[in-house]
Amino acid sequence: MIHKQTQSVQVKELTEEAPITSELQNNAEVIQSVETIFVNEFTNGVLDPAKVMLGPLKDGGTIIANTAPGCWGPMITPNIHGGHEVTKPVYIEGAEVGDAIVIEIKSIQVTSMATSSGTDQPLPERFIGDPFIKVKCPGCGKLEPETVVSGIGKGAIKCATCDTEVSPFDLTNGYTMAFHPHGEVGVTVGKEGARKIASNPKQFMRIPEQSIQTPVVTLAPTDLIGVMARMRPFLGQLGTMPSIAMPDSHNAGDFGQALLNAPHEYALTEEQLEMHRTDGHMDINRVREGAVVICPVKVPGGGVYIGDMHAMQGDGEIAGHTTDVSGIVQLKVSVLKKVPLDGPILLPNVDDLPYTAKPFSKEEKRKARELAEEFGLKQIEEVFPISVVGTGENLNRATDNAITRASKLLDLTSDEVKNRATISGGVEIGRYPGVITVTLQVPKSILKKARIYKLVKNKYN
Repeated sequence: MIHKQTQSVQVKELTEEAPITSELQNNAEVIQSVETIFVNEFTNGVLDPAKVMLGPLKDGGTIIANTAPGCWGPMITPNIHGGHEVTKPVYIEGAEVGDAIVIEIKSIQVTSMATSSGTDQPLPERFIGDPFIKVKCPGCGKLEPETVVSGIGKGAIKCATCDTEVSPFDLTNGYTMAFHPHGEVGVTVGKEGARKIASNPKQFMRIPEQSIQTPVVTLAPTDLIGVMARMRPFLGQLGTMPSIAMPDSHNAGDFGQALLNAPHEYALTEEQLEMHRTDGHMDINRVREGAVVICPVKVPGGGVYIGDMHAMQGDGEIAGHTTDVSGIVQLKVSVLKKVPLDGPILLPNVDDLPYTAKPFSKEEKRKARELAEEFGLKQIEEVFPISVVGTGENLNRATDNAITRASKLLDLTSDEVKNRATISGGVEIGRYPGVITVTLQVPKSILKKARIYKLVKNKYN
């Protein structure tokens, strides 16, 4: 049975200030948990562990979510405070701090028929400290103003109080893309097509009913016309609740830098950002149907949330944004006890692994054994690949972060992690400026000590 969010059991009503505690975990045990939960409501852009979660969902249960577009829509909607509009987090029965949550992506379906995107330029007179978080109307000075849409184009987003243009970002080079009904390709359209889409924006983007964002196609950009792109949808946001209130798009070591000593209520220190973030905002294009993400649990129940679905993206999201879409996602969620993680581990589809990290064939293993015997070795390692996510201020810092996390998880020196990743893995960019994965083949014995062997073996055997 699918429980709509308005019908699902909420764990416990909390005040704005009340933290989630172990008492909440205990209370959840006496509340009826569900096998399947349908999520169709969203945060206002902030992940706050003091807010009520949905659930509880049974360990091994299913989340079905209708996700809202991320990035540009929320970016031009000042009363969304985090740059994205992710789903309300779900409490997972039995998940305790120091555990991990395993998320298997069973399906991803794009429902949008079109979207718009492009590069951005913040407009300093329209925000305080951070354009994703604290928008200020340059006309009346109102903070986080309500907006109205007046016409089509860049100037269409107006302050509801004084009718001044209020979007904190300029779309410097943008496009409007329509998608084939079978979901295989998209094509950027011209002015006529963009205006047709902008005239009925929520319908073309299939914005979920409870989303409050202004559809980005309202801007109708057409700097790129007639460009074809292959669709391969993935989730830019997939993870667990940070242990401190944090704007959703800043739940990562690169975007999170904007929170350091910021002039607003979500300001953090370096130590807080390192300790509390869960790196749910990855923008890694390998987080797609069939992949598995293992996430840290930093609050009781974990708090699984989803969002920022993209229709396609190459490695790196070098433009800062890609094709944000609405969609339907199905996830299987289970608890992995006593596997403390600082950040996510990704088990990509075999096709998405670096060539050097792909599982070895029987013939390759036979040749390796022959070679080993020639040089006096009695056995070779039985290995499986994992990808450790790292984030940081820049790509170098992100790589160091992933190496440190892998070293801690696998109880290996950082030098051994580097060597194994170099000859049997690779470093791949998730998002510029600072999200990467370090992939390496790991011996069975080490995976067993890390308590993730069965999971990895089931994925790749």
